[in-house]
Amino acid sequence: MPQNTDTSYEPVLSAEVRAALAGGLPVVALESTIIAHGLPRPRNLKVAVELEGIVRSAGAVPATIAVLDGQAHVGLEKDQLERVAKDPAVRKLGHRDLAPALALGASGATTVSATAFLAARAGLRFFATGGLGGVHREWADSQDESADLRLLARTGITVVCAGVKSILDVPATLQRLETLGVGILGYGTDRFPGFYLSSSGLPVDWTAHSPEEVVEVVRAKEALGGPDAALIVANPVPEADQLDPALHDRVLAEALGVCRERGIAGQGVTPFLLEELMRRTEGASLEANLAAVRGNVRLAARIAAAAAAAVR
Repeated sequence: MPQNTDTSYEPVLSAEVRAALAGGLPVVALESTIIAHGLPRPRNLKVAVELEGIVRSAGAVPATIAVLDGQAHVGLEKDQLERVAKDPAVRKLGHRDLAPALALGASGATTVSATAFLAARAGLRFFATGGLGGVHREWADSQDESADLRLLARTGITVVCAGVKSILDVPATLQRLETLGVGILGYGTDRFPGFYLSSSGLPVDWTAHSPEEVVEVVRAKEALGGPDAALIVANPVPEADQLDPALHDRVLAEALGVCRERGIAGQGVTPFLLEELMRRTEGASLEANLAAVRGNVRLAARIAAAAAAAVR
């Protein structure tokens, strides 16, 4: 593996992203793990291009983030995006993996934690993703908690998402976010979204009804100062696009039973549950996931555009 000879290790901004930031234009960060590891080929590249197009159609500039040959990139050129989508050697990088990846010349797609960190480091304020990681089921035994939570607790970025993955312990995750001081706004809802589902059934304390209201919350948060922490804008997947709730609950309950029978525990639980949902819903879970991501990307672009308009 070639080592990176550029010892600055600063993220490289694409020409488009650099010009947008210099000109006060809206920019939206996008993760690359969904491209490299979350979708089958060749659909993954089509979705990557589609998501960037959604950002542009709302008047903002997309900044897909990845690490290539030991260099962090904020905004990818066409050939770089294709490489992330097509190269099976591209690794999955969380925040803790960034330093060794940069130093050792690795290439990898960035998860929520790594994307949020690099986006904030580059001066981006808005980030769109599907669903966050969180506290895993049976945490008392496994102590398994996503790195997303602690990273968001110390990174002042606004994240538009469809809640946390429904296979997790959602009540425990919400409690953990409260403890860490991470703010949550429901977008057009007083219920916390359930990723594949429009609602997890759990309440949120605050609701925003427009991009402009979200921007005002961001402005107030920044004006107050204090510890850096993310603001989560929890945007539910439309009910027409959600996974059938009864099917979701039945498949999840049965898959958890299989985990217990087979002794699947710790880090093996999440990929098993996701695969079971995909297989036993005949791909419907993937379509709900993509519907959520599209809606989140569209909303993040509208919020970024409203923030830029407020400054002008």
